Amino acid sequence: MNDIQIGMSKRARRTYSLDEIALVPTRRTRDTNDVNVTWQIDAFAFDTPIIGAPMDSVMSPATAIALGKLGGLGVLNLEGLWTRYEDPQPLLDEITALDAEDAPAATRRMQQIYSEPIKAELITARLAEIRESGVIVAGSLTPQNTQEFYETVVKAGVDIFVIRGAAVSAQHVSTSREPLDLKKFIYELDVPVMVGGVTGYTPAMHLMRTGAAGVLVGFGGGAALTTRRGLGIQAAMATAISDVAAARSDYLDESGGRYVHVIADGSLGRSGDMVKALAMGADAVMIGAPLARALEAPGAGWYWGNEAHSKDFPRGVRTYQGTVGTLKEVLYGPSAHTDGSSNLVGALKRALATCGYTDLKSFQRIDVNFTPYVK
Repeated sequence: MNDIQIGMSKRARRTYSLDEIALVPTRRTRDTNDVNVTWQIDAFAFDTPIIGAPMDSVMSPATAIALGKLGGLGVLNLEGLWTRYEDPQPLLDEITALDAEDAPAATRRMQQIYSEPIKAELITARLAEIRESGVIVAGSLTPQNTQEFYETVVKAGVDIFVIRGAAVSAQHVSTSREPLDLKKFIYELDVPVMVGGVTGYTPAMHLMRTGAAGVLVGFGGGAALTTRRGLGIQAAMATAISDVAAARSDYLDESGGRYVHVIADGSLGRSGDMVKALAMGADAVMIGAPLARALEAPGAGWYWGNEAHSKDFPRGVRTYQGTVGTLKEVLYGPSAHTDGSSNLVGALKRALATCGYTDLKSFQRIDVNFTPYVK
């Protein structure tokens, strides 16, 4: 470890962002037609390791269905507009039209819109809509709302359940409300659970011991999250993914062969970020901003995370990503963009082929260089 002396009483560990690393090709190359980027968690198999983040600007029931039919997994935010309003479209239109020059006013209006209570019957209806399409059904709740609504979610027939927050621990201590006992909760469910985010070895190991099928690495939110400015908290993703991948390996030995999937969630704005996240040890990526650029995205080119409308301490801003093509073009091309904003799967296959790998698991063994990022 490269410790740095901050002062006489404090040392810091040197960590690395995805921008600061680059892949090292091997002595051979491959044909992109021979590259396999399929991914499987529990009994559910996917053509790509791409998961649509549970954000209202990214995933609606319709876009979750579309992503599922294109070989990915769309996760619906079960605390979003689709479970608060029978017809959320007018509210989406209003949010995308809010004045970008007056961020406080926009935030206040979003807080008002999201103050509408979550309705259990709408959770059931939205998940049923996705299930009727024939794709794999996934929905997300934050830890604070899981206890209240998880029975509704399970009864609605969810295939994969996601518990996602800015930071999730296996041992949450509270004197004001009964904390969620993750180990007991996951044990009693009949569906695989992805849970996070975490950014280090020890909290990841604790989450793996709860029985989670997948652990989310990062705080999510990507470009729209302002946690460092507001709370002073940040984790460099390259190091975080590598640390959690090490926990996965150690837990595999500890548990006698139980494999927990590592899912990178945050700081993944372009195809190169996704490639490097998988190279650092992630099994799949949960992305928001890249999918927000699809023509079908409910945010119409705008991107905001769930933290942007927090009633107590909003930590995000709406950002305009623009649109680059249809969802199919964003995933599979053809692309007319040179910035990694479309043909994400094509970029992933080309990176593996160029570096000499034919599958994601072997790709995790690739060497990387430290390459300071220069704008």
